[in-house]
Amino acid sequence: MISDIVNAISGVFAFLTTPVSWVIVQFHKVFGAIFGPDTGWAWGLSIVSLVVLIRICLIPLFVKQIKSTRNMQLLQPQMKAIQERYKNDKQRQSEEMMKLYKETGTNPLSSCLPILVQSPFFFALYHTLAGIAENKKIGVIDQSLLDSAQKAHIFGAPLAAKFMDSAEEVAKMGATLMDVRVVTAVMIIMMSASQFYTQRQLMTKNVDLTVKTPFMQQQKMLMYVFPVIFLFMGINFPVGVLVYWLTTNVWTMGQQMYVISRNPTPGSKAQAKMLEGLQKHVVGHGATRTKRERNIVKAIVAKGRDRNEYERKFINGLTKASLAAQADGTVVAGTSTAVLDEDGTSSGAPKRQQPKRQSKSQRQSGPTAKADGTAQDSGKPSLEKKDATESDAAAKPQNGAKAKPAGGNQARSKAKSGQRKGPQRPKSPTKK
Repeated sequence: MISDIVNAISGVFAFLTTPVSWVIVQFHKVFGAIFGPDTGWAWGLSIVSLVVLIRICLIPLFVKQIKSTRNMQLLQPQMKAIQERYKNDKQRQSEEMMKLYKETGTNPLSSCLPILVQSPFFFALYHTLAGIAENKKIGVIDQSLLDSAQKAHIFGAPLAAKFMDSAEEVAKMGATLMDVRVVTAVMIIMMSASQFYTQRQLMTKNVDLTVKTPFMQQQKMLMYVFPVIFLFMGINFPVGVLVYWLTTNVWTMGQQMYVISRNPTPGSKAQAKMLEGLQKHVVGHGATRTKRERNIVKAIVAKGRDRNEYERKFINGLTKASLAAQADGTVVAGTSTAVLDEDGTSSGAPKRQQPKRQSKSQRQSGPTAKADGTAQDSGKPSLEKKDATESDAAAKPQNGAKAKPAGGNQARSKAKSGQRKGPQRPKSPTKK
């Protein structure tokens, strides 16, 4: 049933079989001169090159898909609030959703663009390989190329053979049923595994874990649904189509790994890993050396108080290393410049250090000797030192004033801690 549906859809895109077959033939001329025109390497690498050419042309759409997916993740809290506010009014809910998409420039269908654009070429390739299996000329593939393609085997499996083919059909192509089923089963498993890993990589590394929304649950469900779909559909695909789809899955996986490592979603584990590596690099060199590094630092500084946990940790790491992140993305050394704290404010000059508090015994011990033999003041002067200073000042007449008797000074000098200084009040006579 699935093969009938695929054949019907392939017939809709039959007009693309001519350009697709032409591209395959051009690559076959190149690889045929190297490996031989009738080998599976020549035809297999021609299909791989077709995938690479299509995916290179789809890079702008892939970038748009990444941005759209990220915007959808950021909009999930607002979308959830709209759904709760207008849960009884579906029309108003749809209007508010469209208004939100328009204000933020987000298109929900952008995340599906690469698959939608690539699908016609996929069905055109399926239609071409089906014609080869039926020994029918199609596109620019003439009889000589048709005979060559039917002789081509990939690890023992003919290019047009399928997992569900009978032993008689496989024998007509010069192969055994065991070889065909082993090769197709391995390719189907690899195709499903690569699809699962690609989706899992997106969910575990490039999603803001601080936002729990239905969108994340939907993506988690697709992580398990897509591999199962490819598993059941793969048994109805020719070997050449499996080569095509496995190649495009591997390309998507590698392309996504590159994008996640270079431009991760804010708040994701990928951003934490990227900022950790960037911090080590910047601290090691004492500066941002590339334009990309400056752009990352500039974006983090511009956020101010809106930084997430990993961005605050990055700024604090630079501050501990006596480095200051500037608004233009550069990093300067020293504490004299304005250092941006984790809350986004500028600390300005370094904070004044409070003197170390001395114990009571240190305050009463007087000056201590330094290593060079000079006296060092231990902090608060002792009472004996203060009393001696007061005695000397009192003994010296100031501005012609007469010197006071020394008896009072001696009384002051003998005053101890805890006693009142100065002349003592005579005691009142005791009553007898």
